[in-house]
Parts: sequence; C-alpha cells; structure tokens
Amino acid sequence: MIAARGSTGHAVAPSAEPNASARRHVLDLDDFTEAEIESVLQNTDVMREVLRRDIKKVPTLRGKSIITLFYEASTRTRVSFEQAGKILSADVINVSSGGSSVEKGESLYNTALTIQAMNADIIVVRHPHAGAPHFMARFLDSCIINGGDGAHAHPTQALLDLYTMKSHLGHIRGARVVIVGDLLYSRVARSNLWGLVKMGAEVVLCAPPTLVPPDFLDGYRSRPGHPFASVRIETSVEKALEGADVVMALRLQLERQQGGHLPTLREYSRMYSITPDRLKLAKPGVLVMHPGPMNEGIEIDPEVAHGARSVIEEQVTNGVAVRMAVFYAATTPNREP
Repeated sequence: MIAARGSTGHAVAPSAEPNASARRHVLDLDDFTEAEIESVLQNTDVMREVLRRDIKKVPTLRGKSIITLFYEASTRTRVSFEQAGKILSADVINVSSGGSSVEKGESLYNTALTIQAMNADIIVVRHPHAGAPHFMARFLDSCIINGGDGAHAHPTQALLDLYTMKSHLGHIRGARVVIVGDLLYSRVARSNLWGLVKMGAEVVLCAPPTLVPPDFLDGYRSRPGHPFASVRIETSVEKALEGADVVMALRLQLERQQGGHLPTLREYSRMYSITPDRLKLAKPGVLVMHPGPMNEGIEIDPEVAHGARSVIEEQVTNGVAVRMAVFYAATTPNREP
C-alpha cells in the first residue's frame, strides 16, 4: 500500500476505480475511458507525493519483476520507466536490441517468449514497427506496456502530458490545446489526441500540409460522430496559436521521414518554430510543452523552451510519477490499495 500525506495531513492512497484496476495492458489511449484516465491522473498525484519524500522508496511492487525491452534509442522514457519500477521496489531489468540475441536474428516473438519464461510480470516495449506491443499482448501472459511503437502510439507520454496540463490549468475540458509540428510521424501526437478528445479539450493541430496525416485531411472531419471530427486543422501557426491555453511543439521525426516533406529545416523553422513573438498570440498564462528530445532553434526557440511558461522539465518529472501509477494499476488488479 502507498500512503502519501495530503494537504490535510490524512493518508492518501491510490484510487480503486473498478475500470482502472481491470486493465491488463496499456497499448494506447484509444480504448481508455475518461474515468480510466482520471483514475490514472488521481493516482499520479499520490506518486508525486512519493517523489517529494526524502526517501523515495515504497514497497508496493516488492517481489514483482519488470523488464524493459527497447529496440529504439531512448533516454527519458527508458530511464523514467526504470526509476518508476525501482521506486516501487520492483526488480527492473533493462534489455536493448543491441548486444542481445536480436543481433543474431532472433524474432520479436521468440525474444518475448524468452523474457516471459523469466516470469516477468510487466514487459515495457519500445519498437520501431507499429503494432509490435499489440502483437506481444496477443501471445504473452505478461502485462504489456507500450513505450512507443513506430509512428503509432505512446500512451504513457500522453498520460503525463494530460497530467501536466491538468495540474496547471485545474481542468482539461474546454482547454484549447495546440499541437504544432510533425503530425504525420508523431506517435506522441496520436496518443495525445485520443486522450485530449476523451477529456473534452478543444484541439488544434498545426503542420505543413505534407506533415498532416491524410486521414485527418480527408476522413475524420467528414465523419460526424467520430471522436476526431471536431479537431481543427491549421497550416498557419499564427492562426493556430490564437487563444491557446497549451502549446505543444513536436520534434521533426527525421529518422522516419522518407524525404520530400520539407524544402529545408531552415524553411520549417521560419514558418513553424514556436518563437517568443508567436507565443504572444496565445493566452497570457499559456503552457509550453514538448515531449523531447528538442531540436532547439528548429521547432522551438531556446528562449521559449527555457522560458517562464515552459513546463518541459516538469513533464519529465511527471513522467516518472505517471509510470509509477501505470505500474501500480497493472500489478494490483484485485487488491484494495
């Protein structure tokens, strides 16, 4: 049991929402309900209290094993998952494709079976191919948490972004959230979009036409009742930023692009970079966010990235707390906290 102290001095324990505790895998936010997301955000409050303690260690997941299986390079996501597990007293083992049997040609399926044979309770997987975590969830008994798959999804990043917004704004419903950048290849944008529309935010997407997914341009807006039908698409960053409560800049996914999307990086920066002058178009208390890593001077000006309205470093801290909350929900399905 985790017991943090709230402002009243009473013990605070994680929520025991039934639909939150029934979840086995975390693959994306498309199948989360608003209540499930709220439950994770409430539990994250408790985990943040743990992180503020002098001794950041609780026995909640003692005896549980977590394996991180990363086929792509990562700093923030991998370290935060590892830290989250260790703070909860789980045994955490990190596996990367480099130096493993993957280099000898072992398939994802056989690698996953090998890891499951080690009795892993949770497997966190990051993979360059969309759908890899879903594939593992179909065949393995372990809980699978998606740490990012191709250009498809990154659910825990979206949850930490939602938590950061709510902790500052007090609410998400009705907030105008503007996401600017490489929408075509950003798994962060896709998962955030699912979370934001479920939580009632007003979402504006902004990118060059070549970096807007075709399904957004031609499909969702013409399908009444689709969750994304109300999402606004802008190609002018100045129009998009007007009245924004939150501005999230996205990194150009140059490693995924096949070329031909942009004339030059300089041209992209000139037209879409979040600069101090452009930020003035947003609300005075606007939050500036970025999932990282940042290409300062391309998608975001350094003065904005490190300015008074930036909560980018806070996103990193919140990432640990959110992943602690996700681990807790995944490993305590039938236990009162």
